[in-house]
Amino acid sequence: MKKILAVETKLLLRDWPAIVFSLALPVGLLVVLGQIPDLSKPDPEFGGQRFVDSQLPAQMILLALLTTSFTVLPGVLAAYREQGVLRRMSTTPVHPSRLLGAHLLINLGVAVVAVVLVILAGWLVHGSTPPEQIFGFALVCLLGTAAMLAIGLVIASVAPNAKSAPGIGSVVMFPLMFVAGMWIPREIMPDALRMVSDYSVVGPFINAMRDTWAGDWPQLPHLAVMLVGLALFGGLAVRLFKWE
Repeated sequence: MKKILAVETKLLLRDWPAIVFSLALPVGLLVVLGQIPDLSKPDPEFGGQRFVDSQLPAQMILLALLTTSFTVLPGVLAAYREQGVLRRMSTTPVHPSRLLGAHLLINLGVAVVAVVLVILAGWLVHGSTPPEQIFGFALVCLLGTAAMLAIGLVIASVAPNAKSAPGIGSVVMFPLMFVAGMWIPREIMPDALRMVSDYSVVGPFINAMRDTWAGDWPQLPHLAVMLVGLALFGGLAVRLFKWE
């Protein structure tokens, strides 16, 4: 497993423009959107906090994780399949679960960097406070990121080539952004749509992250949905994986 991680990390770093984009996009949006005057004013709906204090950083963290999970990760594995790398690996004792697990861990590391950069940018540029419940926040980020990456692995397992993988990822990503409340606040969603959000991976993730930002421990149902999502999509990715 260590050798796989080392080799795959080196190969992933060759695709550094995609990694830089997934890191720079949410940070850049955080800095730019935070300049809007209305977002820097205390809002009663957020308990007197400003939108830039926790709401905007939470959304940008979600954007970073979705971009990594649904564009960077599937694109790399689909390129391997298209270039015949996976076909050559199929002749070795490497099991699909090890390969997919290695990519999950590597991209989890990229996601951690993205989360740290967003929090630092919010603090340095807008004076946003870091999450108060830091241990709960770390748990939510690790579990939610792993679940989103597992969905990305499903896409990577079935995408026929490198060009189609990001397209498939985008088709999945934008509806998830919608139900997570990126464009319409969850509080004003119709009941049916809010229920869909509650049972998606991203809805519980964004809610649990906001709870920890306010100093509360994440709710058990939110953690359970993310854990089930990780197990379900992780197992599905291994089952659907094709070497060529």
